[in-house]
Amino acid sequence: MSTKYKNIPPLRAIKAFEASARLLSFTLAAQELHVTQAAISHQIKNLEQLTGVQLFKRFNRSLKLTFEGRLYLVSIRNALESIEKATRQLKNRDTTGTLNISLLPSFATKWLSKRIWRFQQQNKNLDVRISAFEWLTDFKKDDCDIAIRYSANPSYPGLKSELFLEEEVFPVCSRQLYESYEGKLTASRLLNANLCHEDFTSEDWHDWFDAAGIQAKPQLRGTRFSHMVTMLDAVENHQGFALGRTPLVADDINRGLLVAPFDIKIKGLMSYYLVYPENTEGDQKLQMIRQWLLAEAEQFKNQIKFAQ
Repeated sequence: MSTKYKNIPPLRAIKAFEASARLLSFTLAAQELHVTQAAISHQIKNLEQLTGVQLFKRFNRSLKLTFEGRLYLVSIRNALESIEKATRQLKNRDTTGTLNISLLPSFATKWLSKRIWRFQQQNKNLDVRISAFEWLTDFKKDDCDIAIRYSANPSYPGLKSELFLEEEVFPVCSRQLYESYEGKLTASRLLNANLCHEDFTSEDWHDWFDAAGIQAKPQLRGTRFSHMVTMLDAVENHQGFALGRTPLVADDINRGLLVAPFDIKIKGLMSYYLVYPENTEGDQKLQMIRQWLLAEAEQFKNQIKFAQ
């Protein structure tokens, strides 16, 4: 090793120290690193001999960092984070391998899955993994390159957020149900129709009726759904009217599976955002999918039409 780095301890000793200092236990550190407790003790002893400093105060059943140990831990963590960041960025600059996207199941089903084949046609050496979950991804723990988050306030520490798609909210139904009204469907007639409701949503039927200038009862009956995709499947099967959201229903409207009977629309409080760690903004794979997604969103907005 170059004399320039002669004071760098072995990585296994550094990892043993970091784990022991974080867990304050040689036993737990050994379990985490899949080695014996004796091996951990040996690495810490060698590290203390190399530095000439006692790093831990040892008691019968516990450990405590010395003052010097606490200072050393701060520097070690910063160094390990820098190594991890450099390695992650190097991996992400590879334009082969797998690109991981995290998003809601509804958006994955109704929007991304209909388009992602175009990205893969353009980037045949790059596989795509779509992780569709209700919960938010943790970029520090999950193997994720970019997330599409649905939010009204996209402020996440350490992450960059870009507006991706906004939405409008309006009634939709199947063409068969629409035609059953024989051209006599009015907004007020929806008060006596079978209304489908989605739980956990920011806008509901009362908001739309208010925009239409119609006084609705405080309690509107109908079928309730916990997931948007399930509700839209029911609507496509002629089971009632639902409030559709532009990114999730526009394709089905243009394909004739759904109809938007009215011009009255309300602005959604939530929007879709592209989210990724600030420190990966220069990664080539990230920029490839980011630029493609933004182009697809622009094309989607230009193609929206709701002809009956």
